[in-house]
Amino acid sequence: MKIVIEGKPVAKKRPRFARRGKFVATYSDQETEEGRFLLLAKGQIPGPMAGPLRVECKFYLPRPKGHFGSGKNAGALKASAPLHHVNKPDADNLAKFCLDVLNGLAWADDAQIVALTGVKVYADDGPPRTEIEIMEIASEF
Repeated sequence: MKIVIEGKPVAKKRPRFARRGKFVATYSDQETEEGRFLLLAKGQIPGPMAGPLRVECKFYLPRPKGHFGSGKNAGALKASAPLHHVNKPDADNLAKFCLDVLNGLAWADDAQIVALTGVKVYADDGPPRTEIEIMEIASEF
């Protein structure tokens, strides 16, 4: 199964804490992003998969404006532009967000995932997006 979510990839955020008198309340300010992600993914998921799974996540992030030339070279990538995306967000936080949102929809429980790959690349070949490929594992890899 392959799921493609258009838009800038979203990383899992840490929970936030607020003091309420003597008590501390914990809340997540990421619920709207999870809902938007689910809306875009919903039609691409036939149902929960069973058995051991391998998940491959590829995150296409937009390049900063500083990677491109100016003037007559506008739109052309500078020679000094880096090949790999080594800045925030972290690949593990991007993957964690995807796994948490798809838990219960693409698989019954994320404990079924026995192999996970997460790759961050610049979206040079199209718009920013997240591509998730989920495969059932029939035997040893």
